[in-house]
Order: sequence, then structure tokens, then C-alpha cells
Amino acid sequence: MKPVDPARHGRAPGRDPERASGHSTARDPTRAYVLVPVLEASDRKGRDDARGGSKAAVVRSAEARLDEAVGLAGAIDLDVVGQGVVRVAAPRPATLIGSGKVEELAAIVRGEDAELVVVDAALTPAQQRNLEKAWDAKVLDRTGLILEIFGARARTREGRLQVELAHLTWQKSRLVRSWTHLERQRGGFGFMGGPGETQIETDRRLIQERITRIEKELKAVRRTRALHRETRRRVPYPIVAIVGYTNAGKSTLFNRLTKAEVLAEDLLFATLDPTLRGLTLPEGHMAILSDTVGFISDIPTDLVVAFRATLEEVIEADLVMHVRDISHPDTKAQAADVVDVLSSLGVDTEDPRHMIEVWNKIDLIGAEECDSLKAAAERLPEIERPVPISAMTGEGVDALLAAIETRLKGEIAHRSVVLDAADGAGMNWIYERCTVTGRRHDDDTGVVRLDVDVPMKRLAEFNRRFAKALRLD
Repeated sequence: MKPVDPARHGRAPGRDPERASGHSTARDPTRAYVLVPVLEASDRKGRDDARGGSKAAVVRSAEARLDEAVGLAGAIDLDVVGQGVVRVAAPRPATLIGSGKVEELAAIVRGEDAELVVVDAALTPAQQRNLEKAWDAKVLDRTGLILEIFGARARTREGRLQVELAHLTWQKSRLVRSWTHLERQRGGFGFMGGPGETQIETDRRLIQERITRIEKELKAVRRTRALHRETRRRVPYPIVAIVGYTNAGKSTLFNRLTKAEVLAEDLLFATLDPTLRGLTLPEGHMAILSDTVGFISDIPTDLVVAFRATLEEVIEADLVMHVRDISHPDTKAQAADVVDVLSSLGVDTEDPRHMIEVWNKIDLIGAEECDSLKAAAERLPEIERPVPISAMTGEGVDALLAAIETRLKGEIAHRSVVLDAADGAGMNWIYERCTVTGRRHDDDTGVVRLDVDVPMKRLAEFNRRFAKALRLD
């Protein structure tokens, strides 16, 4: 039997090793053991430096996966009492990992008095049940853990509906009653409810009925969002959407740029519900900045589908700002995961006119590496150039604002029109949908000359409507 990697097994830093064993009280966090199974074939294939290699070759190291899994567990306040990596030569249909390792881990779980084992992999319902029996503890796979985090983070009605839809769709594919022998101990969407709460006994028919009701409610949400977007289209401000891997610093940057107070913590998925604020650019032009939920590797498909109403804000944006934590050892792999999700949504990630890459957290890397990154960015054409910044200290933010304005200028056409002063409808159309940069009134002729910045998406309509009023000088 090949043992669990001893170098990657042990108590999480900062935990109390003298904590008495026994059942948790109502106020105690759930004691959890975090396990990362690594398929040896895929691990050998992907042992490239996370900062280099082709996009297809970027695979995370076992250590990076373990660190992220522990972070995910901490995001819902689990007490991580132990963690480990287990090498898997070939996946077992019944338990994913071999029987010998299952027994070895059972002893570890008992020794740590763990009530929950987080397995950073997608488990089948049968594998989940078999591992629960073998370890005499709840088992939560990666999909279930992410759903639980999203359930705890959602604050708006829309967000909670989207999380519940994703959870129910995932649950429907599993044997629902497999949870009925386990006491639910925490709040959330089905895994860790408080003592005394009703156990999960819903059958497939009831789940489908609830899914249908939620889908109808979310259709109404989509219609409302579509109306809001149409209203914003009538305002002559472009939309800039911030995207990135979870904990890349998106909300910190959002707050820095807009002077807002969105929750920004060193915490995975600190932001779930989208937020929009006005953004003033260096030359005085205005834009609307949208903060969105962070992405993550192996994000459940059901979750992407459920959050499509929210992610449509990214699809409709005039400019997508991809924020990367450039200090993270797996920044290359994280960037590839974000690009994959954006591509699945239909966003053209290869068009530099609509994408700008932001290398955040340069304050966390050494001066020599920082200089090297800046030099690498400067060597690229301006339209493709990433912007190194620190959202925390503000370094590079002015250059970022200038880059945003440069990108957006490609989306604006400058026109001059001469209108009759009595043409209120024409002036109203221009003021609602364009930016008027200059206005001169001729009292003798009764005409008004307007200098206008026209969004490219409105240029054809503008030209048709004001064909006779356009001035070419």
C-alpha cells in the first residue's frame, strides 16, 4: 500500500492541537479533513511551470490544488484539522481511490475526529456513499463545496435563486435519500444544516417541480435585467466588466476605481452578487463598471448555467477587464480557467479591442520580478498590452484608467451635426444616446451645432437619422 504523502498531511496551520475530541457544540465550526486525489497520469502530463507553457499544458500542482481546496473549506468557516494529497494510479469506480488508502484515511479521519471530509474531485453518488460508510463521516466533493460556498455568499434574491437552481439540478442527478442518515449541522443549501432541521427527503418529482418554479422566476429576472440593460444603452456610457479568478483582487480594484465600498476580503468568493458603479476616465468621459463573481477551475456546469443571467452582464459589456493575481504561483493556470469560462459564454477572448488584461498584486512580488513583468508588458503592442498594477496600493491604476479610455475610444465615433433649434426630438435622441462634447447656438439662423461622441453600436442609426444634418468640416 502506498501511503498518503506524509509531507502533505497534517493539521492546518493555526489550529489548536490540544482541542478536545468529541462532538462539536452548536457554536463550534465543523471539523473537516481536506483531501486532494491526484491522478498520476494527468499529474505527470502537467508538470510545467504554471507561469509558462502552452495554455493546454497548464495543469496545477498537487500543492496548489491542496492550498486552494483548504481555502475553499475556510471560505465557509470549516475547521480544517487535517489535509493531505493522495496519489491515484487508476480511479476506482466504487471509491475513486484504492481500498488500502481508503482504510488508511479512515484511521486518519478518526484520529483527527473529523466530521466532514472534503474531497477535491467530482465524486459519483455511489463513490460518495461508499466513502461516507468507510470513513463514518460526511463527504463533500468539489462541486458540493462550491455550491455550499455560493449558498452562504448569496445575498440578493436573484443570487439565492441561482444558487438553489444549481444545487437542485446537481442534487437531482444523485440519490437524494443518501443524505437522510446524516444529521445536518449547518445552514446553507443542503449539506450542513442546523440540528433539528428537516432532513433532505425530497424525491425527484418534487425537486423538478421546484426547479421549474425557480426557472420561471429567473426568466422574470432575465427580463428585468434585459430592461435595465436597454435603459443603460440609452445612456451614452460604455460598460466595463471586471472578471477574474476568485480572490484575484477584483473587488479591491472596483473599490479603488469607483470609491465604492463593496466587500473586499482575502477570501475565496467574497463577491457573488454583481455590483455596478460609475467610473470617471482621465479625459472626463464616463463609463459603468461592473464587478462580477469570481471564476474557479472545474466550476460546475450547472452553476455556470444557473448564473447565466448574471454573467450576461459580461457578455453585453463593451470592454472586459481580466484581473489576474500575478503573484500567485498558478496565475497562468488561473488565467486559462477564466478564458475557458468566458469562451463558453460566447465572449471573444482573442480580440484585444474588447479585452484588457490586468496584472494585479505586483506589490506582493519582488522588485526584480516586478521590473521584468513591466518590461515584458511594454514590449507588446499597445492594444495588446497588459497593465501591471496594485489595487491595494494604487500603483499603476492611472495607467489602467488611461488604457481603459484608449480601448473605449475605439468604440466611439466623433460627429458634428447642425439641427434646427426647434428639433427637440432630435436633440433629445442625441442627449440620451450619445455624449455631447460641444454646443454652439446661432441666434441669427436659429440652428444649433452639436459636437457628439457616438458609440459605435449606435453609429449606423445615428447616420441614418441625421444624414442631412451631418457636418463634415
